Amino acid sequence: MEKKKRLYFLIVPAVCIYIAAITFVIIGSASRNPVEPRKLTKPAISTFAEETAPSSAASEVIVAEAEIAADTEKAEKAESIEIDISAAAETAAIETETAVATSTEVAAKPAKDAENISAAPAGLNGMGGADVTPQPEMGIEVPELYYTVYRIKPGDMISTLAEDNHITQDTLISVNNIKQSRTIQIGQYIRIPSMAGIVYTTKDGTETPESIAEKYKVSAAKVAQVNQTELGTVFGAGTTLFVPDAELDWITRQEINGDLFTRPLRRSYYISSRFSWRVNPFTGRRTFHNGIDMAAPQGTPIYAALGGTVVATGWDNVYGKYVTVAHHSGYKTLYGHMSKITTKKGAHVTTATKLGEVGSTGQSTGPHLHFTVYKNGSPINPANVWN
Repeated sequence: MEKKKRLYFLIVPAVCIYIAAITFVIIGSASRNPVEPRKLTKPAISTFAEETAPSSAASEVIVAEAEIAADTEKAEKAESIEIDISAAAETAAIETETAVATSTEVAAKPAKDAENISAAPAGLNGMGGADVTPQPEMGIEVPELYYTVYRIKPGDMISTLAEDNHITQDTLISVNNIKQSRTIQIGQYIRIPSMAGIVYTTKDGTETPESIAEKYKVSAAKVAQVNQTELGTVFGAGTTLFVPDAELDWITRQEINGDLFTRPLRRSYYISSRFSWRVNPFTGRRTFHNGIDMAAPQGTPIYAALGGTVVATGWDNVYGKYVTVAHHSGYKTLYGHMSKITTKKGAHVTTATKLGEVGSTGQSTGPHLHFTVYKNGSPINPANVWN
């Protein structure tokens, strides 16, 4: 009995000390890692386990420690996730700064390139090709083409009308199909366009705004825009277009303005018969006189009225001694009733070349020069084409 008492007094204090130690450990751990209290539902443990395992309080302590460890692991994972998120955010911020710096560098690149080019040695700037030629015609503003009608008044001339309307003489001549600017009449109506240019009629079915612009040395885009079409359009033969800024060729302008030919006699003369109907002095019949008779003293020098090539010389029963000269653009001139011929067939002549002298050969009533101008084989009035 004494032994049992001694054993009891030894075991009970030991158990109390053990429980106190465990409690102290639990309280310390709980203060460091507080967890939410939860209801423990552990299944029943076998008798052998009860005998070999700690007491019920110790069991609760073990379970609590296990749960504390689990919660600690979750907290560490959460902290790791937060660290990962922060790292990702920091990485994104760095990438954003890098992108901004890169865009800034790209924006500044042309200026840097310009500095590099200007600083590079001659011939070593490394510039390449494959450039597209800028077209000032793309996006240009061309005024709208429209016409106003004007009635010719006394004193009006093509030159003054063109100047007053800020266009060219060529424009008025072309738009109104004027063949002779000297023949406009008072009271005649003409059209005045809103811009300078000429009217052009296509010759075949292959012409485009580009080819027409090249012909007249003007803007292809303007040609397309004024005529409400597109670059590359192929026009059919006989299409009438307005070509802005274009001008007539020199020959056509001289012809229309009456300045193409010079007068073949440089000394005093008078016109004894004009280009018109008349009574023929030899037949007494009314016939058409196809040239101008210029009465002058025998032997007066006769000059070519325009540069060209002598295509015929000789004798004709009507014209007597004569010379024929071929010129550009389908023109020919005939000089008749000469007393002397001073050139020959095939000779190239200018307005300073003497062709012969005034006479009265052939059907003539006195010394004079018969002067005829042909256009594509048909006689025209010399007074309309000489200055």
